[in-house]
Amino acid sequence: MSESKFDAPRLALNRIYTKTGDGGETHLAGGQRVAKDALRIMCYGTVDELNAFVGMAGVSAVESLPELAAILRRVQHELFNLGSILATMPADVHPKQARITNAEIEQLEREIDRMNADLAPLRSFVLPGGSRLNTELHACRTICRRAERAAVSLAREEEVPLEAVQYLNRLGDAFFVWSRWANQVLDVPEVLWEPNQAASGKT
Repeated sequence: MSESKFDAPRLALNRIYTKTGDGGETHLAGGQRVAKDALRIMCYGTVDELNAFVGMAGVSAVESLPELAAILRRVQHELFNLGSILATMPADVHPKQARITNAEIEQLEREIDRMNADLAPLRSFVLPGGSRLNTELHACRTICRRAERAAVSLAREEEVPLEAVQYLNRLGDAFFVWSRWANQVLDVPEVLWEPNQAASGKT
């Protein structure tokens, strides 16, 4: 059996509250104390938020789209790996610490290309809707874009692995394709943007 690429987690969560964050600070993986609204915290906190929504979409997909559910479960593990590296200052990163690599980015690209090939070309922008899973995937997309923006902001101030930003960029694209693909497989029409459906267009 081959050796694992990353180290297994080493932690014991015996106490959930410690009161050490009551003053508005928290600690990074290397032990540094930082403000809870620091860019690095905002960045991996948004990745954590995204992970929660991916879990929601994965549950919705289990029965109707098991292939997508399996992909989303993998993405959850990848997002936790991403959070691990974002929660660590570059000087404290261990060689076998969990992180995002080109392998994760390339896998997303293969899945995007394969599923997008089954979709009809877009003639209009689409709105979230048609199925619950579609809307959950669109929520994932928008949170992913916010995480990407946070990573870009952080990269202006501190060192951030290039793969982290690339992964979030590609994952945002993937959520868009998966949302369309889900409606197609579920045989649900897409909700197309029609500007004149606004109140002013009907007056």
